[in-house]
Amino acid sequence: MPRPVPVTRLQSTVLPNGLTVVSANQPHRASVALGIWVGTGGRHEPESLNGVSHFIEHLLFKGTKRRNAAQISQAVEGIGGYLNAFTDEEHTCFYARAQTHHMPHLLEVLADMFINSELADAEIAKEREVIKEEVAMYLDQPLELVNDLLNAGQFPNHPLGRPVLGTEQSLDRLDRPAFRQYLQRSYTTGATVIAAAGAVDHRELVALVQRHCRKFRPGPRVAYEPVKHESTEPILVHRRRKVEQTALCLGIRTCSRHDPRRFALRLLNAILGENMSSRLFQVIRETHGLTYNIQSNLTFWDDCGDCVISAGLDDQQVEKTIFLILTELRRLRDRAPSPAELRRARDFVIGQMELHLEGTENQMMTLGELWLGYGRLTPPGETRDRLAAVTAAEIRAAAAEVFSPERLTLACVSPQPKPTHLTRLLTGL
Repeated sequence: MPRPVPVTRLQSTVLPNGLTVVSANQPHRASVALGIWVGTGGRHEPESLNGVSHFIEHLLFKGTKRRNAAQISQAVEGIGGYLNAFTDEEHTCFYARAQTHHMPHLLEVLADMFINSELADAEIAKEREVIKEEVAMYLDQPLELVNDLLNAGQFPNHPLGRPVLGTEQSLDRLDRPAFRQYLQRSYTTGATVIAAAGAVDHRELVALVQRHCRKFRPGPRVAYEPVKHESTEPILVHRRRKVEQTALCLGIRTCSRHDPRRFALRLLNAILGENMSSRLFQVIRETHGLTYNIQSNLTFWDDCGDCVISAGLDDQQVEKTIFLILTELRRLRDRAPSPAELRRARDFVIGQMELHLEGTENQMMTLGELWLGYGRLTPPGETRDRLAAVTAAEIRAAAAEVFSPERLTLACVSPQPKPTHLTRLLTGL
């Protein structure tokens, strides 16, 4: 008989200075993943500082009072570990992974980066050019560019509508005083979570963090600008480029991560376009052969969310593809999924969640997102139960609420002029 897998134990501690420590004890793992999270990202930036969160993410790798950039990398890679970071709309995370006995060393390196970055002018000048190249790289990829266009259309004149990386113009405005001021305002104990997953003893982790916690800047988490934009009709955004095929994204405004409909929407998304069994993949690729890949993805933020359907295809097939997509949206809105389809969607979503949580790095990522998003660690079993309780009628009701013309934004990057005639198709949903 197979041996039972030890149960993952989730624990959290809020220290007196406001710094939070969260852990997932996976005693059967040989590695530990450790991250320092801060609850700030692209949506917390005023327009004048667009890209500052991501720029700071880069700069914290460029040297401290103790280590230069090469020594930071060597400190983790030299013990067989892995070091990285990312910035999105609501978070920035610096993380590392190595064998469990290296956890004190990983925390010391990450804390050194987080607290003691030099922000040297020479490094700022070099990294500005590096990030401009990163921006240019994404702008050369139509499926990346079309996502930026979609965000700009869905969230006009709002931080969520601006690229997390910034633009060449905004990057040129950022300097050392701007970085210092943003760090002082945003990188505070009230916004910071230290998350670890693996064969981690929570009390030991808290004791390690306490050695460094006095150096973290006290203060509350910064607020963000709420989303207030509501359209009364579909929005069409287009960029003409000399490309081989049209890249398109159809965005549908949904709900926040706190809305109870999110569980029905997760299953709806699996039915619609999350995998090769989904309706969009089967109809648009398998039946009609219109695209190599088509998929739908859900994103939930603190006060809003969206479902994005994306594909790359021949520009002569765009209208037919949009028509077929809208047909599938109507089907979900007008008729509940069958018991068999609901069962497959539920098993897929729950199965993917459980596979995701097997690894220490993914588990650590989930911890940071949960605490910053909800202020608590939701046990996987609780999420599993909520998903298992979703009915076919609830999926249809969620589709009926969100699949409406005024919630749609279509973004296209294509070699053709702006396809204004597609607005009539969208209006007919």
